[in-house]
Order: sequence, then structure tokens, then C-alpha cells
Amino acid sequence: MPPAEVTNVVRPYLDKALPDVWHAARELSAVVAEAALRSGLSPQEAELIKVRASQLNACAFCLDLHSREARKAGVPQQKLDMLPAWRDAELYSERDEAVLAIAEAATLLPLTEDSRADLVGAHTVLGESAYVAAEWIAVTINAFNRISILSEHRVQARDAEGRPLR
Repeated sequence: MPPAEVTNVVRPYLDKALPDVWHAARELSAVVAEAALRSGLSPQEAELIKVRASQLNACAFCLDLHSREARKAGVPQQKLDMLPAWRDAELYSERDEAVLAIAEAATLLPLTEDSRADLVGAHTVLGESAYVAAEWIAVTINAFNRISILSEHRVQARDAEGRPLR
């Protein structure tokens, strides 16, 4: 257990400490999102990547945000509920499985023989443009997960409609 003086230290919010860098990160995210749509990746597929990577990274803030965004984009609640067991559930389309494999490979580095095989399969299913876009979505959400985790961004309690309780 860390000493009390370490656990009581308030960490800086990276987004607030260097707002110009935060702005550039958000601009990158917007460019990646636009390119992903142009490349044939659906908003639902992009959000599945973001939710799965955020689960694997245990990023509470991004998981809360992107679970809500996934529902808004039309991802069924059951698919979100079953996401940790996606390989064993028969709910996901071939494209869903491809983007989830990319999310896992890009998050659980280094690449293994299994993740490399998953990426080859994902490339076959998605084609070059959507595949590359999915990898960029995964790279970007992994960066944002790290920003939120290191900043210790807090999750607000919400009601059933997603509105903050406070």
C-alpha cells in the first residue's frame, strides 16, 4: 500500500495543464473519425473499438463516455453487455468481430502470433481502407485512455437517460 502522502497527491489534468496539446489531440481524433467514416467504418464499429479498448485499459471515464456514445450510435445494449465475451457470443457480425480483434491487438501490445492472425483475418473482412481506419481509431482511443487514466478523470453518476445526477 502506498504511503498516505502519495495517495493524497492531486494529479494534474493533462488536458487542462497543456490546453494546446489537448486541442491538438482532439483535432487528431476528429480527423481520424472523419477519415474512418469516409473509409467505410460505421459509427457503431468505431464505438465498439473505443468501448473494448477502454475496457481492456480499465479507463472508467472513456468507458462511461463511449458506452453512452455507442448506444446513441445504435449499438444494442446486449452487445455492450456481452463485449468482454464477444469471442464466445454469437451476437456479433463478422465486421464487428474484425473491429474487436483490431481493438484488442492494438491495446494488448506487443503483437502475438494470435493477434497477428486476428489482424490478417480482420484485414480480409474489412478491406484496406476500413481496416486502416479501425487501427487509427484504436490508436487514438488508446491515447485518450492514457490521458484520462493519468489525469484521474472522474466519472459522474448518471440517471437511466444518461443525465448527470449532480
